[in-house]
Amino acid sequence: MCCQYILLLLLLGVSGGVSAVEVQRPRGVPLSKRQFYEEDKPFTCLDGSRNIPFDRVNDDYCDCQDGSDEPGTAACPNGSFHCTNAGFRPGFIPSSRINDGICDCCDTTDEYNSGAACQNTCRELGRKERESLQKMAEIAKEGFLLKQQLIQEAKRGLEDKKAKYADVQLSKNEFEKRVEALRTVKETAEQPEKEAKERHLKAWEGKLGCESISPSTVCTEHYITDSIVSLINIFLARLSCLDATYNSSTQTNSLMITRNNSEGAVMQSELFCCSVMLVKEDYILDLLSVCRNLEKEISFDFGPTAEFAYLYSQCYELTSSEYIYRLCPFNRVSQKPKYGGSETNLGTWGQWAGPEDNPYSIMKYEHGTGCWQGPNRSTTIKLTCGKETVLTSTSEPSRCEYLMEFTSPAVCQEPSSLDSVLHEHEEL
Repeated sequence: MCCQYILLLLLLGVSGGVSAVEVQRPRGVPLSKRQFYEEDKPFTCLDGSRNIPFDRVNDDYCDCQDGSDEPGTAACPNGSFHCTNAGFRPGFIPSSRINDGICDCCDTTDEYNSGAACQNTCRELGRKERESLQKMAEIAKEGFLLKQQLIQEAKRGLEDKKAKYADVQLSKNEFEKRVEALRTVKETAEQPEKEAKERHLKAWEGKLGCESISPSTVCTEHYITDSIVSLINIFLARLSCLDATYNSSTQTNSLMITRNNSEGAVMQSELFCCSVMLVKEDYILDLLSVCRNLEKEISFDFGPTAEFAYLYSQCYELTSSEYIYRLCPFNRVSQKPKYGGSETNLGTWGQWAGPEDNPYSIMKYEHGTGCWQGPNRSTTIKLTCGKETVLTSTSEPSRCEYLMEFTSPAVCQEPSSLDSVLHEHEEL
């Protein structure tokens, strides 16, 4: 017969029984396209290319270029057959697999004329899938609750960081003022020594007579030696400033040539002031570093509600038969031989790279160590919902391009009811 009809079992409930409802349509046609196949009207190819009498549908001869007139036979090479799979998920298979002796549809409808001994396994597959979906729903529920905790912790952490940032900024400003004041004291203390240095240099160059320097100073070999000693002490004082530690200052003092005059006291004061000032400046540099780190954390994109903030400064490892893989979120990815060897950079943090409707589902790490005669290594991290934060798998689908799977509660979305999830897999 040109048009063969089938009976469909429609699931009216997930946990309850099923009711048989007779829905007539040509074999291999999904319910979503049933309206295009009306027996009392000519059939229009779904690509609109031509009209044919309805008795040519499923007559084992391909009339339409898109194969839409042969949904239930293998006549068209580009056709597709719809498996109803009542009790499980519906699906499509290429028309070439119809009556090929291999059971592709769990409801056996693809082997209606091959004589293959197929068994309907849809109910068992549906039961296993419902159990799997139930387990996934429970994981999603627990993960979502953990995610809410992570969001709250992230909010508190952000408030703490902002408060700390304000305190550090205040401390930095105060120390800058104190250092500036100390610099003024130091410059004031240096002035007599600078004047003395200038006098000795001018005398050394013979630009001034000895009588112009000091009434008690005699222009003799002793004075020339005395000038050299003063210059050496000045140089040692400058060297102590560059050392910037109290220990090195003490060590330098012990090397200084002793002179019992006012210039020695000036240089001792300079050593103390310079060392203290450099210590203060080092502290300011530390404060600046803290400020930069806090600014980075405060402004970083940790997700819509900062749910991924807890991953910052953490690292996770996965050991394979050959390598130890290490993921430090928002930093870098690396691998190291399991039995010794140098570490290889598989990429540094690049960006969130998920699709437009879920951008925080994929991380991209780029510009890793270059491959031999190849590109720089890069890694894509696929994030999935889980109760624990774990690096679960790694692979290299393309040369120097790595793919890792990573579970985290931060990925979990508010779960739908199990019935609605199962409904998505059933064609009514």
